[in-house]
Amino acid sequence: MKIYTITCHDAYNHGASLQAFALLRYLTKCGHDVEVIDYKPAYLSNHYNLFRIDNSKWDTNLLTKLIYLGIKVPLRIPGFKRKRAFDQFTASYLTLTKCQYHSNEELKDKLPERDVYLCGSDQIWNSLYQNGKDPAFYLEFVPEGKIKASFAASFATEEIAPDLAPIVQKRIKRLDGISVREKSGINILNKMGIYNGKQVVDPALLLSREEWNEIGKKQFHDKYILVYDFDNNSLIKEVAVKISKEKDLKIYSINPGKVNYADKYFRHVGPDVFISLVRDAAFIISNSFHAAVFSVLYQKNFAIVNREESINTRMRDFLEDLKLESRLINPHYKMKDLLNPINYKESELILNEKITQSKFYLENVLHPGEAAEPSLSENG
Repeated sequence: MKIYTITCHDAYNHGASLQAFALLRYLTKCGHDVEVIDYKPAYLSNHYNLFRIDNSKWDTNLLTKLIYLGIKVPLRIPGFKRKRAFDQFTASYLTLTKCQYHSNEELKDKLPERDVYLCGSDQIWNSLYQNGKDPAFYLEFVPEGKIKASFAASFATEEIAPDLAPIVQKRIKRLDGISVREKSGINILNKMGIYNGKQVVDPALLLSREEWNEIGKKQFHDKYILVYDFDNNSLIKEVAVKISKEKDLKIYSINPGKVNYADKYFRHVGPDVFISLVRDAAFIISNSFHAAVFSVLYQKNFAIVNREESINTRMRDFLEDLKLESRLINPHYKMKDLLNPINYKESELILNEKITQSKFYLENVLHPGEAAEPSLSENG
C-alpha cells in the first residue's frame, strides 16, 4: 500500500520525532511504501525563530522590539546546536514528502493522492493546542474513497471544550478507522457518541529494543540518573538528588534548559542520543510521556511526575494499563519503594498483548476484513 502519515513530526521534541519514526519504520517493515507528510503550519514553525517576540509588552514599537531582540538573540543562538541535531535525525530517519505543506487547503490542492492516510500518533488531537483544532490532523483534506484512519491519536486531556466537541465529533466520524492512545481517549469518544474507537499503543512500542538500539548508537558507561523535566519540577529535583546520594549515581539532564543541578548536561542532542541515554541509565525520573514509554521498553527503574499542564492522562493511563501506577509519584512517595527494582513480568505480558492488538488494528485498516484476529495468548 502507498501510505501517507501525518503527525507533529518536527516539533523539536524527542518523543514527537521518535513516534513519527516508529510508525514509519513499522509500516515500511511490513512492506508498505510510506512517507510522512511534511506538514508545517505557521503555529508549528516558530521553533528557533531568532527574531520572535514572545512577550507582547515588547512588541509595541521599533525601539522596544530592538531592545528585546538585543537581549534575546544572543541567548537563542546556542540553541541552534539542538536544532541541527534534530534536523539531522529527521534527514537521516524520516522519509518526508518532497514538498512541504502549510495548511489544510494546501494539502487538499497540492498533495498527491495515496491509498491510505493515517493521522497520529502523539497529541495531534489535543485541543488545548492549535493542532487539536486543525482539520488537517483529522484528515479533512483526504479525497473521498481513500482509506483514512487514526493510529494512537491522543487528546492528552480528560475532556475537550463543549464548543469544540461537535466539530471534533464530525471530523472523527469521517474516519474509516479510529484508534486512540489512552483509555481516557476512548471515554472522550464515547461521550461524543463514537463507540467504534480502539485503544492502541504508542508507535514507539511497535519496534523492539534491538531496533531502537540501531538508532541509539552512542554508549554511556557512567552510572547515572537521567532527568528529563519540562517544568523545573521541585519533586523531580528532590528525588534525583536523594537517589544520587543514596546510590552514588551521577545526574544527567537532557533538558535544553531549566535544570541546574546535574553533573552533566545534554542540552543540544537529538532523539538518537535520547534513546542511548534512556537505555544506559540506572534510573530515570521525568514528567515526559515518552520517557515513561522508553523506560518501560528498556525495562528500567523509573519514576514519573505529573506536569503542570493539564496533559497528565497520558502518563496515568499508560502506567495504569501496565499495572505500574506506583511509578507515578507524588510528594508523599517512599524512597524505599521507589528504589525497589521493578518486576516487569506481568507488565510485559500485558504490553505484548496490547502490541499484538495494535498491529492487528493497523492490518485491518490497511486490508479490511482480511486480517485474522490474534488469540489472547499470542505475543506481539
